[in-house]
Amino acid sequence: MKETLQKGERIDHTPSKKPIIQQDNAFAFSIDSVLLAYFCSAPKTVGKIIDLGTGNGIIPLLLTERSRVPITGVERQSVLCDMARRTMAMNGAGGQVTVEQADVREARANYHGDQWSLVTCNPPYFDTRQEALKNKQAKMANARHEEHGSLEEFVQAAAFLAKQKGKVAMVLRPERIAELFDYYRKYRLEPKRMQLIHPKAERAANIALVEGIKAGKPGLECLPPIIVYNTSGEYTEEFQSYYGTK
Repeated sequence: MKETLQKGERIDHTPSKKPIIQQDNAFAFSIDSVLLAYFCSAPKTVGKIIDLGTGNGIIPLLLTERSRVPITGVERQSVLCDMARRTMAMNGAGGQVTVEQADVREARANYHGDQWSLVTCNPPYFDTRQEALKNKQAKMANARHEEHGSLEEFVQAAAFLAKQKGKVAMVLRPERIAELFDYYRKYRLEPKRMQLIHPKAERAANIALVEGIKAGKPGLECLPPIIVYNTSGEYTEEFQSYYGTK
């Protein structure tokens, strides 16, 4: 595996022990992407999936464990596209996962709409007003802040790509749930499932998972929250089961 690495790269592993290429100066995958890959309603054998802002391909890679349908990862940065493609080849997933370099904001110009059974996305968490939180590393800033696409633009692209009754699943900070729901309904996505992740039982949630259906009927299911750490600072059994480490 080492011969596939370039300067500054390393091989890490997903909770299911799949190797994934990461770079020291680029945004590495975290719990939120893994949780989204396990939370979303992935089609098993019929349909197709597209992941917007795929980064190094963590979500498509994990979705190969749950689905056999074609998966497309869309990423604007060429370096991350290259890493994701090599990761898929390393895992023998190149036949199922295609990584394409494209800007999510230009989805209408690059793709046909109403095609995908599932659209997943881990959009930038922070809007451009939060300058104090901006990461100085360009690749990380692109991943965390709305430098190259706002939350609304990601929702708009996802709604365009999803087929009628197709699903759109996203992960973001809880403080932006109301904003996300506004955008979902603006673009005919009805929120249907939501789950909050708490770092500890006594602390407020810091991750929100949301899934909507294009042209769906109203009715939101709030799933039981997941607690990541117990009082001893170890992963809870429920988190280990959900996260795939148990």
